[in-house]
Amino acid sequence: MEDTGTGTAEEARPDPVLLKQPAEGTPEVVETPRALRDASDALAAGHGPIAVDTERASGYRYSQRAYLVQVRRHGAGTFLLDPVAVDDRIDPFIEALSDTEWVLHAASQDLPCLAELGLRPAKLFDTELAGRLAGYERVALGTLVELLLGYRLEKGHGAADWSRRPLPQDWLDYAALDVELLIQLRDVLEEELRSQGKLEWALEEFEALRTAPPPPPRAEPWRRTSGIHRVRSARNLAAVRALWEARDTIARQRDIAPGRVLPDSSIVQAATVMPADEQALLELPVFKGRAQRRIVDVWARALRTAATLPKSELPDPSPQHEGPPPANRWNDRDPAAAARLAAVRAQLTAIAEDNRLPAENLLQPDLVRRTCWRPPEDLSPGSVADTLRAGGAREWQIGLTADALSQALKDAEQ
Repeated sequence: MEDTGTGTAEEARPDPVLLKQPAEGTPEVVETPRALRDASDALAAGHGPIAVDTERASGYRYSQRAYLVQVRRHGAGTFLLDPVAVDDRIDPFIEALSDTEWVLHAASQDLPCLAELGLRPAKLFDTELAGRLAGYERVALGTLVELLLGYRLEKGHGAADWSRRPLPQDWLDYAALDVELLIQLRDVLEEELRSQGKLEWALEEFEALRTAPPPPPRAEPWRRTSGIHRVRSARNLAAVRALWEARDTIARQRDIAPGRVLPDSSIVQAATVMPADEQALLELPVFKGRAQRRIVDVWARALRTAATLPKSELPDPSPQHEGPPPANRWNDRDPAAAARLAAVRAQLTAIAEDNRLPAENLLQPDLVRRTCWRPPEDLSPGSVADTLRAGGAREWQIGLTADALSQALKDAEQ
């Protein structure tokens, strides 16, 4: 899908320029009310869109809050805000960033923690999503910057513990570079989308992303414990649930990533073995360690609770899933639905290739499965369009796919 050139054009491309620091240097971290007001005034006096990024401490902390917010604007420069240092009181910053376009890369990762701070864009441009719609197969920020702007960004700290204080200088360099070229990248991608006739599609996508509500909480989040597929009985699943919930309580109270309190593998092992008492539990790997010995009573109590639950309160080993089953089971469960899915996927693949789009950006795979599993009674293009619209499809997607899906569904019924 991605056109990067071949032959002499590829050979003539100059080596990318490695950026280790921003051109204007890495600014001091904004961590006082006075510095916050000064930064906000400078941003408000700048012009054009504002590049925005955040750094979290996923894998280290329970919360997904932003520990650093990076912004850059023409005429203002780059600012690195430590919201923790100012107790999240960033009203001047919020005002400075209002009523203008924000440029983010993979915005769905950053918007929730920005919203926690009261930061919400009035308009959005997502360079990752723009890259996908423009037909680039690899859309990481560093890849697009190298391909389209000729620069290579210094890597290495994205998965670091950004709750650490003080932040090392090379981490701050990395953070500042994440917004250094974001506006230029936005401009290049906008022009590429316009030349392909896809800019309006992208604007619809950006607005849908900007206004999307937060996802509802999972009904049984403990079922996502890694390795739980090895746990078969309802009683053992109850032990997984009890241990998971005990761990979650500790992790939330201490603001520590749950996996650092107790690994998923240890939850599954303890739930499978069901040790009879604390001593037996302490014989298992991980539980032998000093950190686990201090709170072994918590884990033992969770296991006792699971062991004594009445059968009526045990979890279902085969819970009913909302929506259609996994597609690999359709041939057995409903051959007609499997035929519909195959026909529709073939049409969507062809449309995606014709438009240099990933199929998953043409229509959400979950919406495709739901539509094929329980199609509308009326398979006319208008009815199919209404079904797609009710499922969250954007108008540009509906315009590209409704007629083809209508015909594919009809053909599969014959």
